Amino acid sequence: MSHLDRLRAVFRVALNLPPDAGVDDLEYRAIPQWDSLAHMALIAAMEDEFSIMIDTDEMIDMSSFAKAAELLEKHGIGAAAV
Repeated sequence: MSHLDRLRAVFRVALNLPPDAGVDDLEYRAIPQWDSLAHMALIAAMEDEFSIMIDTDEMIDMSSFAKAAELLEKHGIGAAAV
């Protein structure tokens, strides 16, 4: 499973979305499920799944699935697979 597939799974679980929900175009607050509380749960789930520490600036900047994928690359996850 690629890092992006793992990230999609994290998004679906943290945001309580169906297993087949498309998340690649998701943006913060674009759906009711992705509120500030869910954002913190999503950050925690990403930290757990990928064994990374996300700092406050990164949390604030992570406003979409695409930004989350960029964040993983910044932490050295999946950069070679791009």
